[in-house]
Amino acid sequence: MNKYEVGTLIEDMGNIGVVSRVFQKSEHPTAPWAINCRPNYEIRYSTGNVVVMSFNTLDRLISKGQVKILSKTEENT
Repeated sequence: MNKYEVGTLIEDMGNIGVVSRVFQKSEHPTAPWAINCRPNYEIRYSTGNVVVMSFNTLDRLISKGQVKILSKTEENT
């Protein structure tokens, strides 16, 4: 189970983003060697930027308050 599902809306440094894809172990198309056993998240921002962020990084930024969850999908409630 993923902690952050596709459709989770976030605020990151004033920018709005949405989790658009969740990569499980070895699913990332360009860097499977960099993916560990935790999920990794593709986040698409309203600015047009796309970022792949590890579970640990996203979880740490949320716990520090640097990234805020604005809305979760039904699967997360």
